[in-house]
This record gives sequence, C-alpha cells and structure tokens, in this order.
Amino acid sequence: MDVNPISIKDAQKTPIEKLMQQLDTSDQGLSADEARRRMEQFGANEISEKTTSALVKFLGFFWGPIPWMIEAAGILSLVVHHWVDFGIIVTLLVFNAAVGFWQEHQAGNAVAALKNKLALKSRVRRGGAWKPTDARELVPGDIIRLRAGDIIPADAKLIDGDYLSVDQSALTGESLPAGKEKGDSVYSGSIARQGEMVALVVTTGAQTYFGRTAKLVAGAGKPSHFQKAVLQIGDYLIYLSLGLVAVLVLVQLFRGSSFTELLQFALILTVASIPVAMPAVLSVTMAVGAMALSKMKAIVSRLESVEEMAGMDVLCSDKTGTLTQNRLTVGDVMTFDTADAETVMLTAALASKAENNDSIDSAVIGTLDNPGALESYDILSFTPFDPVGKRTEATVHASDGHTFKAAKGAPQVIMDMAGLDSQRRRKVQAVIDDLAAKGQRTIGVARTRASDGPWEFLGILPLFDPPREDSAETIAQAKAHGIAVKMVTGDNLAIAREMAGKLGLGQAIQDADRLLGEDRSVDGELTARIEAADGFAQVFPEHKHGIVKALQDKGHIVGMTGDGVNDAPALKQADVGVAVSGATDAARAAADLVLTAPGLSVLVRAVEEARRIFERMNSYAVYRITETIRIMIFVVLAMIVFNFYPITAIMIILLAFLNDVPIMTIAYDRTGLEPGPVRWNMHRIIAVSAVMGLTGVAGSFLMLYIALDLLHLSIPQVQTYIFLKMAVSGHLTLFVARSKGFFLKKPYPAPVMVWSALATKLIGTLLAAYGFGLITPIHWREIALIWGYSVVWAFLTDWTKTLVYQHFNLHGRHHEQFLEMVHHHLTPHSTHGGAHL
Repeated sequence: MDVNPISIKDAQKTPIEKLMQQLDTSDQGLSADEARRRMEQFGANEISEKTTSALVKFLGFFWGPIPWMIEAAGILSLVVHHWVDFGIIVTLLVFNAAVGFWQEHQAGNAVAALKNKLALKSRVRRGGAWKPTDARELVPGDIIRLRAGDIIPADAKLIDGDYLSVDQSALTGESLPAGKEKGDSVYSGSIARQGEMVALVVTTGAQTYFGRTAKLVAGAGKPSHFQKAVLQIGDYLIYLSLGLVAVLVLVQLFRGSSFTELLQFALILTVASIPVAMPAVLSVTMAVGAMALSKMKAIVSRLESVEEMAGMDVLCSDKTGTLTQNRLTVGDVMTFDTADAETVMLTAALASKAENNDSIDSAVIGTLDNPGALESYDILSFTPFDPVGKRTEATVHASDGHTFKAAKGAPQVIMDMAGLDSQRRRKVQAVIDDLAAKGQRTIGVARTRASDGPWEFLGILPLFDPPREDSAETIAQAKAHGIAVKMVTGDNLAIAREMAGKLGLGQAIQDADRLLGEDRSVDGELTARIEAADGFAQVFPEHKHGIVKALQDKGHIVGMTGDGVNDAPALKQADVGVAVSGATDAARAAADLVLTAPGLSVLVRAVEEARRIFERMNSYAVYRITETIRIMIFVVLAMIVFNFYPITAIMIILLAFLNDVPIMTIAYDRTGLEPGPVRWNMHRIIAVSAVMGLTGVAGSFLMLYIALDLLHLSIPQVQTYIFLKMAVSGHLTLFVARSKGFFLKKPYPAPVMVWSALATKLIGTLLAAYGFGLITPIHWREIALIWGYSVVWAFLTDWTKTLVYQHFNLHGRHHEQFLEMVHHHLTPHSTHGGAHL
C-alpha cells in the first residue's frame, strides 16, 4: 500500500507516534524491500531537472526576427553569388549564437550546484540494523542518525535524543544556530553543529524545503531588458529598411530596370542597413565593461546583467553576512552588585569551550581583553549547553589553589540558580527587556566562591551580529544613486528594526511570513505594501522570490544580494542577482554578478560603471538608427527622383567597412555618469535618431544639388562625391550621437575612438582622390568642399539633436511637477519619515 506524502509543516504539528503510523514505520526502520518500494513511489532523494541537448539550445539562437533577417540576407547572397557578404553574414550569425549560448549555459548551472549540496552519505536504520547508505536512497519513513558535522540529508522530525544544534543560516537566513530537541523538525541541507539525535525522514528530494528552493531556482527567470531593446531597435530598422527597399524595387521595376542588377543593389543596401552586427557590437561593449568590473572585484556571469545593473532602482539586500559581519559579538557588559565587566567576561569565558565550535562560546572567548588569563585556570569538569538545563557550567581550579564553579546561560535560569529576590529580578528583567527591544539576545553569568558555595549573579552579556563598517556608507551611496535599499532577513522583527536603524534604513519593516504566507496571493494592495517597505523580517526562500517578483510587477528593475542556498531562487529571479563574497556555490551559479571582495561597497562602483556602459550602448543605438535613416531614405528617394544610383554597391560595402572600426571602439568611449537609474527609452531614441537622420538626408540632397547643378560633375564623380560625404558625415555623426548636449563638451571621446575615425576618414579621402580602380576619383577641391560642408552640417545636426533632448527633459520635468502637485493635493495631511502601512 502506498504511503501518502506528508509536508514537513504538517509533520511539525503531528505527534511522533501518530506520524510514524501515517508513514507506516517504527523505531526499527523500514525493511529493505519496503525501502525499494517507496523509492519507486517517491523517487530518489535528489533534485532532478529537465535537460535540453546542447545542440538544440545552440540552434535556438538562430530563431527570431533579427536572425531571420540575417539569414534571409545570407540566402540572397548565395543567390547572387556574393560570397564575401555570405561569409561575413554567417560569421556574425555564429558569433551571436555562441555568445548567447555560453551565457545561458553559465546561468543554467544553478540547479546543478544545488544538487551537489545534498549530503552524499547517511546512517539509516533498516530492519533494525544501522548501516551507511547513499543519501539519494533515503525514503519517507526511514530512521536516520544525525551527528555533529552532518549535512542533514532530508526533511525530518527528531524522535529521540537530548539535543541538536543546527546551522540553517544557508536556508533561512537566521544568524544563530537553532537549538532542536525531540519533536522538532530539521531541514535538508542544514548542518548539525552539536549533539546527536535520531530522526524520522518525512520528505525527500524535490519535496523537501531544500528541494522546493531548487525548484524555485529552476523556474525562476526574467526577460532581459537588453534583449527587448535589441529586438525593438532591430524590428524598427528591419521594417524601415524593407519598406524602403520594397518601394525602390517596385519603382525601378516599373521603370524597366534590370531585375538582377536591382536585386544585387537592394541586397547590399538591406544588409548595410539592417542591424546585422548590432547584437555583436552591444555584446562586445558589455564584455569590455565586464572586464573593467572584474578589476573592481565584481565578476559578471551574464552579460545582459551589465545593462540591467545600470537601470536597477531597487536593491534587496540580504542582512546576515552582507550588511552584517555574520559574526556573533558581545556588546557592552551589564554588571550587577560588585562585579566588574572584566570579571563577568572572564567567568563567562571559563564557562565556555573553544573546541566545541559553538558560536556563543567562540564570541565570549574572542571578546576577552587578555585571553592568556585563561591559562591560570584548569577546567575540572564541563557541562555543555542542553535545552533542558539551558546553561553551560564548569568546575574550575584556580592557580591559587581554590576551586569554584562558573556558569552562563538563559538569564531566567541563571537568576533562579542565584536565587535573586523580586526587586533584583525586576531590575535584571528590565535590562533584558530593553536589550530584546533592540533585537539583542542575552545570556546571564554567575559563579560560586567555592566548589559547593552559593551562586552569585554577576551580570548580563548582550549578543548581536554587528553591521559591517562600510554598510551604512554604502547604503547612503546607493540612495544617492537613486537606488532604494530594502533589507531582507530571516531574523525577527526586533533584530531587523534595530539593524535598519543602525544602517540608516527606514523603520517600515514587514513580517514576510504574515505578508506573504502560503495562502496569500500577491494583489495590488499587497504589492504596494511590498514596494513601500524598507525591509522584511522572518523571510523564507519563497518569500524572497515573491518579493522580487512583486517589485518587478510594479515596473522596478530589482537587484538582490545573498550568499546562501536560501537566496538562490531570488538571485535568479532578480534582474541583477548579486552573490556576495563567500557565497555558496548555488548562490554563485544563480547570480548575475559575483562579488569577490567583502561588503557591498564594490556594488556601488559596479553600478556606476554599468551606467557608463549603458550610455555607450545608447549612443550606438542612436547612431545606428540615424545612419540607417540617413542612408536608406536618401538613396531610395534619390533613385526615385533622379533615376540613377547615387552610390554604387561597392561604395555601400566600403562605407560599411569604414564605419565598422570606429563603431567597435565605442566600447572604450568616455561617458558621463547619470545620477539615477537609466533605462532604454525607445520613444526618445527613435525621436532623436529620426531628427538627426532626416537632417542628414537634407544635407545629402543639398550636396547632391551642388554636385549636379553647381559643379556639373559626371554621374560616376557624383557617386564618389556622395560616397565621401557619407563617409565623413557618418563618422562625425558618431561623435554627435555620443552625447546629449553639445558634442564638443566634456567628457571628450576616447583617443582610440578619435584616431580610428581619423584613420578611416583618411582611407575614405584617399579612395575618393585616387580611386584605386574601385571608384571614380574626384579633385582635391571637391574633397575640401565635402570636408568643410560635413563639419558645418555636423554642428547643425548637433543643434537639432540638442533641441530634441531639451524637449524631452522639459516634458519630463513638467510631468514630474504635475504628479507632485496631484500627490500634494490628494494627500494634504501626509507626514514625513517613511511609509505607514
């Protein structure tokens, strides 16, 4: 008979005897036959994922609007036997596919890293006998033994033994190990630090707490804003190019032009105009930026995240180990009666054992001003912490010959041992309550004067995980860059609010379990509360994933930092997943950015660099659309109006070649730093490009008029005249497009960009002057006229560009002022100081 699956949450509420009945097992464990049968029912205790062959994934990158157009151009190249064009097109296709495939392959390693975190071996009781077995062979109903140092192999309920200290920080984000006793639940993937207990396996594999985390990672994902932008720009240029080519072909066929000749010219014009190289150029720009980020100790694992980082406006930061030091620290000692702080600390240290690897013992011993003082004492006996006694106790022999006892533990227990009267108890309790309100745990310290003497209450030690020294400054810098920081932690509300205060965050901290419980669907009101919160406490992995998703639904570009397995789903779902220094393999594999230096200060510098990279990509997009409009509209209209080719097919190929080198150097350009997050604004990009492009079209027609009617050049000379004008103006357009203001202002273009443009302009000029058998040469006076005219027209183009940007900036300010006015009138009694939920 099949056993019905039981969730670990239900198992937590169910008595041990009843749970064992439901799982049809006993304290002697399952038989080997029953274990095999349940393996068939529940599957192996491992995380499985659907796999797609590498070949299918690679071929997928040849499918889509831009690949289709490039492939169509390649087919046309074959038809008309343009082998050079065909070779270039195929090279670009394969390069783009290879870059995309590699990035997806790297990001797809998250689930594999999670699988590797499962325990390899476990001690299981089968048929009454204990034996080691592979963790993957465990099934619900198995009886297992857990000891210090074990990675817990499945979700289980503790059924026998005294005490188990479990480090589940990588799963829940709690900064302190959790004390477990009989009847408590433990999670797969957590680590047993102290003690030894017997447990009943409840859930295995993908149904465990750990497994659900892995499923969230496998299912998490988000569309890339970069990919959307490339497709939008690509679609715009493709439709524009195809529309103009269609008009040209129809008109010229009606006029009786040669179909083969027309097809060849239309092919070359189309390939030169559609964004064949755009994905590659933008990828190279991001790759160069990624190299710069790596020197800042920030490793990019997904190129698109560079662009996402530039637009990030919300950062959800894990607390433990990211904003804090993940190191338990003793605060200011609270002394009582005649005790002094040094005596309290020494007594607490004598009641600790470094070799136990207990975080509290380590913190106490590490806080001693003079650790050598412990050498004057011999520990005769030591009682470790257990959930019943709730204290550690040591019998100590001092160097002066007398023997006494030292103890530390739960304050209530220590007060009872010392027999405090009601007045002194109230005084101590007031201190404990005050520290608890600040999110600090406390332990009491007591000692005896002789081995059998009465206990004396010495004082209280506050314990907390201190913030990193640079965290508050980093958060302030992030806010100055227009990034809202929200703290995300598994700790309770008191600890979260106290830490938020120390870090300069707001006090609107939400209880994630109440906010995003299992039965809560994320609606508009809930999303608004998530957006308004300054942080979240008592957070589980599905909560982090839900928080990121809700913020994305509100239109935010969300960053998420973390270091544990619990962070992996949210790291992959976030637009920018950041694995901080010391992160687990699972977190690193799921992240887009891996920090190799501790703290978040490097992240702010990475954001600044990402915004500069984005400006370079934005400049290229404006330039590319401008050039397509300038060349396509002019060539098509000139052929329709004057009925001759204003430039030849070889000239179009030469133009594309001469433009490629300066375009690639845009990846190294110097750019300004935007004060806030930046995003693709297609309306503005297309408007600016259209105005610049149409200004260029007007300039080209004026030049054509000068060449035909004033200079009376022959048609071949006119074609060379127009070729040089387009070559010179094209490079000048690149410099105009790289800034939103006057193009001769700082920051000046990078030297490599200037020299590459000058070198290719010189090549174009020499071609126009001497021809070299490729084109008809023209006189140097015509060349000088073209250069002078192009420089003047560049200033005119820059002026029209600046007017468009000013229009958008003015419109944006008016829009913001209108919204502020509406908000002011709708909320006349609004108060300052944070959100009120």
